[in-house]
Amino acid sequence: MEVLWVVLAIVVVLAIAGVVSYNRFVSQKNLIKDAWANIDTELRRRYDLIPNIVETVKGYAAHEREVFENVTRARANATGATGSPAEQAAAEGPLVAALRQLFAVVENYPDLKANQNFLALQAELTNTEDRLQTARRFYNANVRDYNRRVQSVPSNVVANLFHFEEEEFFEVEEALRGDEGVPKVSFEAGAPGVSFGSPSEPSTAPPATPPAHRLVLS
Repeated sequence: MEVLWVVLAIVVVLAIAGVVSYNRFVSQKNLIKDAWANIDTELRRRYDLIPNIVETVKGYAAHEREVFENVTRARANATGATGSPAEQAAAEGPLVAALRQLFAVVENYPDLKANQNFLALQAELTNTEDRLQTARRFYNANVRDYNRRVQSVPSNVVANLFHFEEEEFFEVEEALRGDEGVPKVSFEAGAPGVSFGSPSEPSTAPPATPPAHRLVLS
């Protein structure tokens, strides 16, 4: 009889542990879903800003037709991407590259860089990129924690039993190589239009004599 009670107690403990683990998986999945919604919100805000930026630049550099077409095409592809985070990231890479090309063009037009409408759009895009980076880090942190539980013992037993599969990270491979691959568009005097490097690294460009406006694209 004592053995029976011990076995029953073990079964009850395992059942409770299984329920707790299952509920935690569900909670983590919901966190990932909410985190992805935040990324999507910032991406949509970026998409809404891009046409206004393009039109403003066109007013000063109408002959740069190929640059504008590249941005427009890349934006359309990114906007239309509705697949997994990896598929969305694949669509975002060319868009970031096209934006880098657009802002490199801006460097050739001092009057455009001083245009108040352009400066306001630049500031809004910078804020959007900052929020996007924050949302992306939050999403990836939740995915990392969730995937670790999917792979680890004993939680992987519950994951396999209830088909909790690993989630994808959101990374823009063509534009980001960790912290050192964030493309930076600089409006500093004497600085290159686009460079790669960590935002925390000191600039090798000559000191700027007006205040710099720096735009970081994710």
